[in-house]
Amino acid sequence: MPPRLRARGPKNTTKAVQPASDSEDSSETATQRKGKRKRSTVSSKSKGKVATSDVKDSPGKASYCHWLMKSEPESRFENGIDVKFGIEDLKGLPDQTGCWDGVRNYQARNFMRDMKVGQQAFFYHSNCKEPGIAGLMTIVKEAYVDHTQFDKKDVHYDASSKPDNPKWSMVDVQYVRMLKRFVPLAELKKLHQEQRATGGPLKDMALFTRARLSVQPLTAEEFNFVLSLEDQDPL
Repeated sequence: MPPRLRARGPKNTTKAVQPASDSEDSSETATQRKGKRKRSTVSSKSKGKVATSDVKDSPGKASYCHWLMKSEPESRFENGIDVKFGIEDLKGLPDQTGCWDGVRNYQARNFMRDMKVGQQAFFYHSNCKEPGIAGLMTIVKEAYVDHTQFDKKDVHYDASSKPDNPKWSMVDVQYVRMLKRFVPLAELKKLHQEQRATGGPLKDMALFTRARLSVQPLTAEEFNFVLSLEDQDPL
């Protein structure tokens, strides 16, 4: 979705953004979407590492190490505010770092609360002419209170959330790199459909099984398979 710049002081410049709402792969409402980014307090660049396996936190609960996070790279206005925010916008921020705020879906929020510093995420371009995976970013600050829920001028203001009991969280992310080639949704969807029938890493990918979510978990197998597509010719 579309962007907006708002100064919040010399150490806290924010950029409003909105989360995914692809017609192909998402049916999120405006209140479920993600919004603004701001400069993180993290100054050093963390590239993160690709884990080779996922681990278990407790019986029956998977502890994911990789993620897919959606945002809109093309202008779209909400309440007069352009909430566009693509990977180039993240790359252009100080330290190439911003906060992933404005998420208003409980499951997506909970996934962000599970994120750990150093984990990697795909930056997914959503609600645009060609949705798909554009690049990589690293989690550089774990979940903390999303300030936009208390800002009456913000498109993600939530009157039901109170400072002494905030509902919504955000994480800070840092640009790592663009993929060697853009991996479009259409290609991922074709692979998912094939692998549902024959078996394969993408047969249960959340992009298709939990498409409403703007923040999605990936298994190590899914992450590494998708990353390998950048070195292959498009389907």
